[in-house]
Amino acid sequence: MMPDSSRPVISRVEVVMPVHDEEHHLGPALAALRASAETLLQQRPSAAVGITVVLDRCTDRSPEIAARFAESTAGLNTCVRVLHRRFRNAGASRASGVAAGLLDADNFESTWLANTDADSRVPADWLVRQLAFADAGWDVVLGSVEPDSAGMDPELLRSWRLRHPLEERHGNVYGANLGVRASAYRQVGGFPPLRSSEDSALVEQLRRRGFAVMATDRTRVLTSGRTVARAPHGFGAYLRALGVETAAGLRSS
Repeated sequence: MMPDSSRPVISRVEVVMPVHDEEHHLGPALAALRASAETLLQQRPSAAVGITVVLDRCTDRSPEIAARFAESTAGLNTCVRVLHRRFRNAGASRASGVAAGLLDADNFESTWLANTDADSRVPADWLVRQLAFADAGWDVVLGSVEPDSAGMDPELLRSWRLRHPLEERHGNVYGANLGVRASAYRQVGGFPPLRSSEDSALVEQLRRRGFAVMATDRTRVLTSGRTVARAPHGFGAYLRALGVETAAGLRSS
C-alpha cells in the first residue's frame, strides 16, 4: 500500500526498549537513545518524547543502569519510565512498554511508536528519520541493523553481510529497529506474547491489514554480534546457526 500524505504530523513519540540481563550493553544503548531524542527535540521542540525501559526478569545490574538513566534525564523534555516485569517474554515485554507509553495518549494517529533493543545503539538521527517517513504517510518503518564487528568472527560477519545486504526495500524485520503508527499498532492488536519473532508477527498483521510499510537502510542500527541468544529464535540464535553453517562450509572447502 502506498503512503497517505494526508495523515496528521507526528506530535508524540514513544520509544520502547525491552531488557533482560543486558548490563554490558544497556548503558551505551540508552546513551544513544537519549542522543536521538535530543536530536529530535532540537528540530521539533514541541514534540512529546517518552522512553519506556521494560526490565524483564533481570538478575544483573540492568535495573541500576536504567535507574541512573532515568535520574540523568530529569529536567529534560523527555519522559522516562522504568517498568519491572517478570514475563521472560520479548513480545509481552514490548507490548507492556507500548501500553505504558500510550496510557495517556489522546491521538493515536499523531503518535509514533519506535522500538529498539537493549543490545543496540541507534544513530543520532534515528527518530528524526523515522518521523520523516511517518509524516510522508508511512505507517510502518522497517529499519536495517548491522552486527557490531567488535569480537565477532570475521567470516561470520562476512556471511551475514552477503545474506543481508544493507539496502533500501530490504526484506527483513528487526525489533531493534522498528517504527509504527500507534493507530495502526492498535488496530492489529499489538505485539503478540511470543518469546521471539514477535516483531515479524506484528508486521505480518500490519501488511495483511493493508498498512503502508517502508523498509529502509536510512535508519540503520548497530546491534550486538553475539551468538549467545536471549530469545530462542532471535537475532543471536540466528547468528549462532549461521556461524555453524559458515564453519561447516569452510571445513568442506
